Amino acid sequence: MPISEDAIRSELLDVCAKVESLSDEEMLTGPSHLLEVPFRRLDVLASQEVDEETVDKILLDRDFQQVREAVARLRNVYSLRLEIEETRSILESQDPWKTLKGFTFYPNYQILAETEQAGAYLSPGDTVAFLGSGPLPLSLIVLCSERGLKGIGIERVSEWAEISRKVLDRLGLQSEIVILEGDQFTFPLERECQLVMIAAMARPKEEIFRHLAEVLLPGTRVSYRIYENGLRRLLDLDHSFTPPPEFRETLRVRPKPPVNNTVIFLTRTNR
Repeated sequence: MPISEDAIRSELLDVCAKVESLSDEEMLTGPSHLLEVPFRRLDVLASQEVDEETVDKILLDRDFQQVREAVARLRNVYSLRLEIEETRSILESQDPWKTLKGFTFYPNYQILAETEQAGAYLSPGDTVAFLGSGPLPLSLIVLCSERGLKGIGIERVSEWAEISRKVLDRLGLQSEIVILEGDQFTFPLERECQLVMIAAMARPKEEIFRHLAEVLLPGTRVSYRIYENGLRRLLDLDHSFTPPPEFRETLRVRPKPPVNNTVIFLTRTNR
């Protein structure tokens, strides 16, 4: 039986009340148990059966927007915290590859890598740029280690860029993946790329794509990921993002478990 609108609102309001007063820094460095419980509650909620009309109604409620923003921030920042904790485990491990492959989300990224390679028609030796690569550039790690690609990670937070370089050194991937400190204005790159991937946490999407529309060569492939089904739409502030007209959608790959993201592929047109 689908979960009711009242039950959804009640759960989101309760989670919001527990985290809305916390800064991003407190979420990243404070006691983990304060965030783990509400984070897991969101996972449970997101997995519930729901009528899409119910989700649409909540999305259209502007008075509920602040609640959605608070729970989306929790989900994003706590996911980042998990990545940072995993990088530390890898750097301290006697077997960094075993540690990495034991990471909860590693199988998800293997499926996403398969999707990115097939959807962008990538061949071994091709180069992928990843905007917003973060402290643990798992998408690039899997694409390069398992699928023979080359990678360029672009990360604007210097601390995360540096720790990701250390992780790549430990994994022996420093010659396959280069990490640059920067943002969308790092484009155009000196090196030709067959795919530009935009991280889910890279924001604001409108400004990023506006700049890429100006500098990417016609024919360049771009991909980004969204949640477009069920209650996960409430946790994704970019689910309704529309790229500028310079980009033409060429493929939309909907998720298969354990992945929940839809991957959208675009091509820079000749306009």
